Amino acid sequence: MNYVETLINGILLGGLYGILGLGLALVFGVMRVINVAHGEFIVGSAFSALMITSFFPGIDPLIAVIPVAAAAFVVGYLFQTILLNKVVRSGDMLAPMLVTFGVSIVVRNLMLAEFGSNPMALDAGRLAQMSFAVMGIHIGVLPLMTLAISIVLFGLLQYMINRTSFGQTVRATADNPDIVRLMGVDPRRIYAVVMGLAFVMASVAGVLLAMRTSFSASSGVDRILIAFEVVVLGGLGSFWGALIAGVLLGVVQLMSFQFDANSGLLYAHLLFLAFLIVRPNGLLGAK
Repeated sequence: MNYVETLINGILLGGLYGILGLGLALVFGVMRVINVAHGEFIVGSAFSALMITSFFPGIDPLIAVIPVAAAAFVVGYLFQTILLNKVVRSGDMLAPMLVTFGVSIVVRNLMLAEFGSNPMALDAGRLAQMSFAVMGIHIGVLPLMTLAISIVLFGLLQYMINRTSFGQTVRATADNPDIVRLMGVDPRRIYAVVMGLAFVMASVAGVLLAMRTSFSASSGVDRILIAFEVVVLGGLGSFWGALIAGVLLGVVQLMSFQFDANSGLLYAHLLFLAFLIVRPNGLLGAK
């Protein structure tokens, strides 16, 4: 029964890991850009939610997601418009990656200067302690909500990309930005909207992460590592692949605690390395 409960908790943790990589998968799928600053923006969203709950005591952290996500979209849109659009070129992944790497260093040090290096956490109130039992297995309400939110976000993003006219424009821009220019579409504006949506995903991940565990200004490095593993393991640009990969990493991490309590993410990293060697295109293949 202990292993069954650990398996379930690993699946629930994987929902959070999936959200961590969702925005990264979206940006890479459309622009072929690896946003190294993704982890810092996740942590920045966590700090933003912490400030909102400090200014408005008693507000539910889940409600704080709304203004944080709205601000994140604007920041992402401006980030792409002002900075990344100047270096995004077809077939050139190095220049955007270097720019986002530099931004990650700047953002991390700004957060260190503003908030210090001490670990912090977002008070989830009673929600953090709520649980229920099914056949003797205890399941936390917050982890279950996190998995549900993850599935909803993945589903909405998949629907938007595959079933809407905007999604068709995004796919066409990803395939050939030069052709869509002939149709009157500005690829730079599409890229900016996509980056804004990626920041929204990062903001949701940051708030949910802050509700479940402590974080600091330096936590972005750990988050981008998990997000990168989720994206590569799932298949570059594959949304549902990222969710499956997140669940797989979460299960492996918690299962490994059963025989090595100090392993941390070691076995999850080893799994990623093994898949990278055996199946470099990921679980569902690159999109």
